[in-house]
Amino acid sequence: MRKLIFGLVFAVLPALGLAAGGAVPLDHIETDHTNKESLQRGVTLFTNYCMGCHSMEYARYKRVADDLGIPQELYEENLIFTGAKIGELMKNSMSKDMAAGWFGAPPPDLTLETRLRGESWVYSYLRGFYKDESRPLGVNNVVFPNVGMPHVMVELQGLCAVHPNVGVEASVEPLSGNINNGDLCPQYASEGSMTEAEFNQAMYDLTNFMSYMADPVRVERERLGIFVLIFVAIFFVFAYLLNREYWKDVH
Repeated sequence: MRKLIFGLVFAVLPALGLAAGGAVPLDHIETDHTNKESLQRGVTLFTNYCMGCHSMEYARYKRVADDLGIPQELYEENLIFTGAKIGELMKNSMSKDMAAGWFGAPPPDLTLETRLRGESWVYSYLRGFYKDESRPLGVNNVVFPNVGMPHVMVELQGLCAVHPNVGVEASVEPLSGNINNGDLCPQYASEGSMTEAEFNQAMYDLTNFMSYMADPVRVERERLGIFVLIFVAIFFVFAYLLNREYWKDVH
């Protein structure tokens, strides 16, 4: 018993350490795996902006295409750039040794990233880059300080010149009516091709897709869960009646 207790303690401590280390203000979101339009936009963003460095090697292209309602021929033609076949795992062609030399460490596989970090963390991180000339790549991140990743979405968002207002609620001054912290980026060092609202939606779509990849059977599991609960409720009625019949003559 003592060994079991110590084992549980040592198993839980790393998780507690991760949670404590990740205690940063976040913008919370609720993902929707039934929104196929959002998931389709998300896989497009991931393929074009993330998959040059990151992989999702615990999933297959075919499963994604089928689940998202994308014809396999269309998916293979527009969303596979490595020459892989539709039935293969979602790997990229970057050498891990080269990546480690460029970024300090190989970019992680992102299949289970939202399960590890949380959906709100990923969404906030994607929107949290800002200009920092002291960093090797010229950018930093309010959610993940001193991260070794470049701001790959800079052409969409632009580059924030100061800390973005991630996890900061907007407030209204009672006398002037001015809104404080209403914008994600108070000041831009360079403009992007999207408005703030468009970029926020794009990052939601990307996070929504990554959330789906981490748990592709969630919709089916939740659907089956309803039937299981109905079965349990009906079974309880019969179990109760049977129990009452057994004990009716016991005084």
